[in-house]
Amino acid sequence: MVQGLRQNQSQTLKLSPQQIQLMKLLQVPTASLEERIDIEIQDNPALEYKDETDEDRTLDEKTQEEVQDEFKTEDTDDDYVNDYDDYGNVDVSSYLGEADAEPAYKYADNSYDSDPDDEKAPPVQFTLEKSFHEHLKSQIELLELKDAEKLVAEFLVGSVDDDGYLRRDLESLRDDLAFRQNISIDKPSLEYIMDRVKEMEPAGAFAFNLQECLLLQLKRKEKTENVLLATKVIERFFDEFSKKHYQRIIKSMHIDEDKMKEVIEEILKLNPKPGGEFAQSSKASTFLMPDFTLTNINGELEIQLNARNAPELRVSGQYRNILENYQQTKKKTSDQKQAVLFIKQKIDSAKWFIDAIQQRQNTLMMTMDTILRLQEDFFLTGDETNIRPMILKDISDRTGFDISTVSRVVNNKFVQTEFGTFKLKFFFSEGIKMQGGDDVSTKEVKKILEGIIADEDKRKPFSDEKLTQALKEKGYNIARRTVAKYREQLNIPVARLRKEL
Repeated sequence: MVQGLRQNQSQTLKLSPQQIQLMKLLQVPTASLEERIDIEIQDNPALEYKDETDEDRTLDEKTQEEVQDEFKTEDTDDDYVNDYDDYGNVDVSSYLGEADAEPAYKYADNSYDSDPDDEKAPPVQFTLEKSFHEHLKSQIELLELKDAEKLVAEFLVGSVDDDGYLRRDLESLRDDLAFRQNISIDKPSLEYIMDRVKEMEPAGAFAFNLQECLLLQLKRKEKTENVLLATKVIERFFDEFSKKHYQRIIKSMHIDEDKMKEVIEEILKLNPKPGGEFAQSSKASTFLMPDFTLTNINGELEIQLNARNAPELRVSGQYRNILENYQQTKKKTSDQKQAVLFIKQKIDSAKWFIDAIQQRQNTLMMTMDTILRLQEDFFLTGDETNIRPMILKDISDRTGFDISTVSRVVNNKFVQTEFGTFKLKFFFSEGIKMQGGDDVSTKEVKKILEGIIADEDKRKPFSDEKLTQALKEKGYNIARRTVAKYREQLNIPVARLRKEL
């Protein structure tokens, strides 16, 4: 094989940095858009929010003063340069007069009313309630343990997960105490401390498994007949109870079905996750902020974009004034020209960002309008059985956007309707053929399936085979394995676990 140099001509498609940034902007949900704009404003002093009370105000006065210092004209021959120096002729005329032509870069749309309360409302509210582990730790002093035992109790508190369980055996806990805490303790002593911390509130904490958790809670209840029977069921027939083999329990314990119902009701009062309530209250409470609002006005559907998606941005007027001063200056230094080139770059970046925000708004509205037209029956009725089969390609074909663009638009976006707030992805589903040949959404099939299961006799719930037959009778010709898949997606257990006495 002869080695040599060759020239090949080829075409490749590459995304520009601006295109990449636009795609990232499309993915940003409304709640995070303001933060993204603030970051851009901090990085680019030529970009600012429009303030109607002060047209010439900049967001970064310190930066403005520093730039103005660079424009101080000095009469030294060394600093003097003309328009034909090494920097080339810097033309700033295209950057002037922006104030008169502001609509080209102004993003605000009068059709979106700005709500001051909406602009100030934080998307997340943080709670200051005591956490689950803090609650447990505050009870250690009440156990009247020795100082060394309190250290072990604190270690056990730190080892409990958010649900209230200890997921490790005693030997592993002893090893950790020895290697990490330098505490050597024998097994009986650790078991003693373990029994003491299990006296803490909430009942059931520090259990190794669900069975022990339920028994710890039953132990603290008043010893009524139902509580004693429930304790016996959990101790001796936990496996049968979890699998709902109630007839076996009834036969073994020599009780009737009515008494078994009372025992089941007693067990269902227990909390399988004793730390769950604390874990939820210690987390930030997130407020869902819809990206679109859909209103029904006498049968006419109207879609509006959240006001937070329509910020009023502009190119800084003071930076344009600097360029005007530069153009009127006869003697221009090299430092001045460098500063002008920097300003031009920042203004170009600010213009592009404003246009990108505008393009983001238009893309969101076009996509949502297409979804609205395709799913109009659902938005008018709120009936999930009216959702039509719809995939990303359907939106892409009607809007002209690439499928990847549509995917970015609908990701983590929400629409508020009179029937509730929905993720845009909720309206996308595959379709199946009815016996009559029509296409229906899989969401419609799932809704019908839910209705069949809800109306079944809980003493004799339908098997997947019977569910398949019931769907066929309604015209939905699907396989049993598909029915099983839909049932699992709906988090509905098998027939045996749906059975009730």
